[in-house]
Amino acid sequence: MKKTLLIAFLMVTAFVNAQAYKGKGDKKIQIGALIQDGGSGIIVTNDYGIGENMSFGFVASYMLNAESVTVLNESIKPAFKDRADLKARFNANIGNVIGLKEHMDLYPGLHLGTRNFGGHLGFRYFFTDGFGVYAETAVPIAKYDTTPGIFGDYNNQFTFQIGASFNL
Repeated sequence: MKKTLLIAFLMVTAFVNAQAYKGKGDKKIQIGALIQDGGSGIIVTNDYGIGENMSFGFVASYMLNAESVTVLNESIKPAFKDRADLKARFNANIGNVIGLKEHMDLYPGLHLGTRNFGGHLGFRYFFTDGFGVYAETAVPIAKYDTTPGIFGDYNNQFTFQIGASFNL
């Protein structure tokens, strides 16, 4: 059974002709798991192609499993405002520039959000014209904490995402 699945997977990926980034007018949405220190959550991103190798979009994230903090023998859970974050982002889609196959894309970028200004690096792999997977890391460059106190670092740290990517 394992050999059959492996052969089927290899054949499907060998005949893939999906395109990870199509240039101006390209539209994508990604839904994934957000993994970071202190909790995990869900993240949704979208990207709109504005040029051959440029896109912009938005990010919304929410920590579902945020750890509580004990202060003076009292356990405190983070509020909604401590768990949520919104960002605008810009990507340089360089998969075709560095010679990746058309169903793959590498995209470094910058984002500006309610908690920080930072950078990210992501990779997309499309199995079909409409469906693929992605992985992305992000790191803050300049932090401006809008939730000072014990939960200030929840959205101001290195994060990792993994999930599904869809062409619209």
